[in-house]
Amino acid sequence: MKFGKRLKQQIQETLPAWRDKFLSYKVLKKLVKLISSAPPLLVESLEYGKAEAEFVYLLNNEIDKFNAFFLEQEEDFIIRHKELQQRIKRVVDTWGPNGSRPSEAEYKHEMEKIRKDIVDFHGEMVLLENYSNINYTGLAKILKKYDKRTGGLLRLPFIQKVLQQPFFTTDLVSKLVKECENTIAEVFPVEEDQERRKEQRREAITIETKGIFRNTVAALLTMQEIRRGSSTYGHFSLPPLNLPDSDLIHSFQLNSPIPIL
Repeated sequence: MKFGKRLKQQIQETLPAWRDKFLSYKVLKKLVKLISSAPPLLVESLEYGKAEAEFVYLLNNEIDKFNAFFLEQEEDFIIRHKELQQRIKRVVDTWGPNGSRPSEAEYKHEMEKIRKDIVDFHGEMVLLENYSNINYTGLAKILKKYDKRTGGLLRLPFIQKVLQQPFFTTDLVSKLVKECENTIAEVFPVEEDQERRKEQRREAITIETKGIFRNTVAALLTMQEIRRGSSTYGHFSLPPLNLPDSDLIHSFQLNSPIPIL
């Protein structure tokens, strides 16, 4: 699948509020075509310099957009992660076996609500990691196209700049994803009955195929696909994708309703 189509699919599959935050790949592609189809320009010429400056200006605007959105989401995730931990503590302290008002029914009811919120939260963080991946890949591809068609040398210096940008640095989000999975493992212990566990995962994903689960599946598969057989493989490639060895992740991979070719 060509990148433009993959990006369009991802925009359709992501959260509605995120759809205008992705790379304006089509606009940049049209500009590259316009520049490359103009009469041949010497690299040293004033006209070429103006055309390249316009292209770089648009790229910088895109990076500013990515950074602003990414940092806003990252800050929100930090707050939500803390709130979820506080909610768990309140439920345990109130309705848990050693709580102030022990109640097995209330405890299970509240914990089930928290579990759903944690799973949704986990999914949104995976979507943000994918947001970083796919926008970086789009930048690498459009820069490669620009250099190839115009004879320019923008790709290497610009990508080196991109690697230092907040939207590309997903270490904190990845840490929160891992902590989220650890919380699920600790607070909601795995059933011993393997078949029952698999059936519960299948039912959950069937129920949620129109929600965050479906979007997360698309994100995970796209992150894997971007790293496999990419024409940008090499110095500009994304690092290997190391998915956590969790039931949650495996359930996404094994039961995906979304084909990414």
